[in-house]
Amino acid sequence: MSQIIDSLRQFWQFTGFANCEWQNIVMILIGACFITIAILKEWEPLLLVPIGFGMIIGNIPMFPGLNIGIYEDGSVMNILYQGVRQGWYPPLIFLGIGAMTDFSALISQPRLMLIGAAAQMGIFGAYLLALAFGFAPNEAGAIGIIGGADGPTAIFLSSKLAPDLMGAIAVSAYSYMALVPVIQRPIMLLLTTKKERLIEMPKPREVSQREKIIFPIIGFIMTAFIVPSGLPLLGMLFFGNLLKESGVTRRLAETARGPLIDIVTTLIGVTVGCSTQADKFLTGKSLMIFGLGLLSFVIATATGVCFVKLLNLVLPHGKKINPLIGNAGVSAVPDSARVSEIVGRESNPKNHLLMHAMAPNVAGVIGSAVAAGILLGFLG
Repeated sequence: MSQIIDSLRQFWQFTGFANCEWQNIVMILIGACFITIAILKEWEPLLLVPIGFGMIIGNIPMFPGLNIGIYEDGSVMNILYQGVRQGWYPPLIFLGIGAMTDFSALISQPRLMLIGAAAQMGIFGAYLLALAFGFAPNEAGAIGIIGGADGPTAIFLSSKLAPDLMGAIAVSAYSYMALVPVIQRPIMLLLTTKKERLIEMPKPREVSQREKIIFPIIGFIMTAFIVPSGLPLLGMLFFGNLLKESGVTRRLAETARGPLIDIVTTLIGVTVGCSTQADKFLTGKSLMIFGLGLLSFVIATATGVCFVKLLNLVLPHGKKINPLIGNAGVSAVPDSARVSEIVGRESNPKNHLLMHAMAPNVAGVIGSAVAAGILLGFLG
């Protein structure tokens, strides 16, 4: 009888119930909230569902020494997590993004690239704020990249500069990407007048196939020479776009923008979610990262809109830019451009800003990778 009781007692010690702490419950509930929001609101479900379920997986209480946790060397989850920790997954995602991105709007209106560059001030503004709050320079750089609204870039940079903060930075970046319509709309309305929101822009010119093929080659050479440290992201982004536009590598392009990016997105979401174990995630630093991440996103959006307003002061009548596309300077493609379109049509149902907004939006993708390269070069 005593052996049975001892066996039951030993079994109990291995259960999650015996090892559970309130922090585990909190993180499991947060993961459930992510899943609920993704399903009910359809906010970035391809990201939030894997991250939310990963949070639940990573916070199941377990007996130490089972070698199944994400931070235990040699475990299955730890091996999958190396793609995040070593920065393998983000370049593969950028390959897929390049293969699904049409740069025509940017090629036809190169001046709009300046908006994408201006919006990167959110990254450097958050960097300075993080320094003011006492973060080390490398940690501040990793936190600042949240302002680019680019999850893969945030993971890539934090894996190099601040791997201990990567879980909080990645979850923060993806959370704000999902909340693009909620965060950006009120800022856009606050910073623009009704007259500015009514500005109509001429239809972009048609772009030739030759231009589309040349652009990723020239674009990569120019950006890589400026920031060689951003080569993994920039190289895969432009290479993916060349696969799409060349017309002779259709199968490779379809694989990159279909099965490959879906698999990597799933793995990156689940493993990032798993990395948010309660003992490592529920800290004062994590809360500060979320706050600074939100500020960086607000700064990026406001800077993009205000830059267009300043640009309009020197542009002749007929060539003025609707400042509502300034929000699209961040890297959240195509969600930010859709917000520009929606808010623009609320003011003028005949005004279609989507194709114009796509120019700074894809410029923001390039800009966030360049900014990451700059920070990595200085702080790495």
